[in-house]
Amino acid sequence: MLVLGIETSCDETSAAVVTGDGRVLSNIVASQVGTHAPFGGVVPELASRRHVQDIIPAIRAALEAAGIGLSAVDGIAVTAGPGLIGALMVGIAVAGAMSWAASIPAVGVNHIRGHLLAVFLRPKFGEEGEAQPPFPFIALVVSGGHTSLFLVRGFGGIELLGKTRDDAAGEALDKGAKILGLGYPGGPEVERCALGFEARPRVRFPRGLGSSASLDFSFSGVKTALAMRVRSSSAPPDGEERDGLCKAYQEAIVDVLVKKAIRACRGHGVRDLVVAGGVASNAHLRREVALQGQKAGIEVRIPPMQFCTDNAAMIAFAGVEKLSRGVNETGSLRAVPTLGIADLADI
Repeated sequence: MLVLGIETSCDETSAAVVTGDGRVLSNIVASQVGTHAPFGGVVPELASRRHVQDIIPAIRAALEAAGIGLSAVDGIAVTAGPGLIGALMVGIAVAGAMSWAASIPAVGVNHIRGHLLAVFLRPKFGEEGEAQPPFPFIALVVSGGHTSLFLVRGFGGIELLGKTRDDAAGEALDKGAKILGLGYPGGPEVERCALGFEARPRVRFPRGLGSSASLDFSFSGVKTALAMRVRSSSAPPDGEERDGLCKAYQEAIVDVLVKKAIRACRGHGVRDLVVAGGVASNAHLRREVALQGQKAGIEVRIPPMQFCTDNAAMIAFAGVEKLSRGVNETGSLRAVPTLGIADLADI
């Protein structure tokens, strides 16, 4: 099976061709960072307009890189939600039109499910890559819009264990960058400054719900603590002071993520942990979760960087199961910006 994936949930326009067993034949991503940087965040209207501009060239490039034409595609998988309504509608409209015109079945995919299954994607040229996780496994999906823990028993058995009660981890990192006057995108800027501070931070920020038995997360408190500290300073923090705050702030967020993920594995007797989503690109998180996982005897698996951030390859693979069952939603595709984690089993 060859599946064309289309992803336009936020500010990345992506198209990919993936085989039924997860081999990535192409994965094209058109970034909008330059468009949104002057505003310090994603502007929905501008994101939608850029998707309209970039989506067809991205699809053409994905098909060309895979060495196939549209007639060779067996199915189309497109992000149905969650995301920005205007951005989602661009992908849905294009997928629906292509499906109807070429008589190719199309299905809608939950963006979070795509992140959950990104770990199953394989390199293109005959390389096996890392071993795919056995079921069941615990999955931590951590991004700008989502921070959740799941017990994944199989492709059709996904149980929510915990979620953020306020800000997502990536959102907290981005807002922290804005508080400190850093550039956009904020998360990588916080990481860059933190890497530049080699000493131990003098300040320790609160670990929201870190001591709670719950597997839920909360990052609004650490964000408020950072804002209050900056507000109380006589001058905006800069240089080593700013870098030290970035390191302490990043550590507070990562500590809770890792602690809860390891606790979830132990509590459910699971020896495999998957970490996915855009924040899984953070070097400190990758390093810390690997270290703590090793200490706990837990196998940690994280997708390659290109499959952590939003991409169409994960959407294509997430659609394989529905397409293999003969599902065709060509006439009923719709954008659902509020699509939640409770809908993972259905879409």
